[in-house]
Amino acid sequence: MRPLVTLLLLLSLSAPALAEVAELDWLELMPADDRIALENMPSIDHGNVPDRPGDFAAPGGLKQSEGLPAVMYSASTVPALHQQRIRLAGYPVPLDSDSEGRSQSFFLVPYAGACIHVPPPPPNQIILVSFAEGFTVTDINMPIMVEGVLKIESVSDPLADAAYVMDAEQIDLLIDDEQ
Repeated sequence: MRPLVTLLLLLSLSAPALAEVAELDWLELMPADDRIALENMPSIDHGNVPDRPGDFAAPGGLKQSEGLPAVMYSASTVPALHQQRIRLAGYPVPLDSDSEGRSQSFFLVPYAGACIHVPPPPPNQIILVSFAEGFTVTDINMPIMVEGVLKIESVSDPLADAAYVMDAEQIDLLIDDEQ
């Protein structure tokens, strides 16, 4: 009887680890009202393009410029996603790198070139990701899949404001970096 109790205890402790991870789409990070507002948003003038593509240090970085529709400033979140283990594909905007070029902190955004040719995403479409192992970002146009526990937490950085944070457990490249 004792081995059975031990087995059941081990299975119950590992059940969360065995639970299926939800693979989300970026729009699922927005409340329904924001999704509707985004779908009905007028065309946006792209204005000035930074001199150097990928230059997030250019004035504004990922911060929103004035005059955009209100949904583009939204930090409204989806409470049901707090503390959920998810997978989400996106693009990294590195915030640091070590002596070996590995980044342990980056913003995950829904599209490549955020703030270069298009307005940056609203805060509820930006996730501050921490990855203790670090990973090498060779190209900001490199799509990645990030897995970890999503938390609702407002973060303000000189580069961007984010409405979510995540401690990544795994990061996978979605394309072969050597192509």
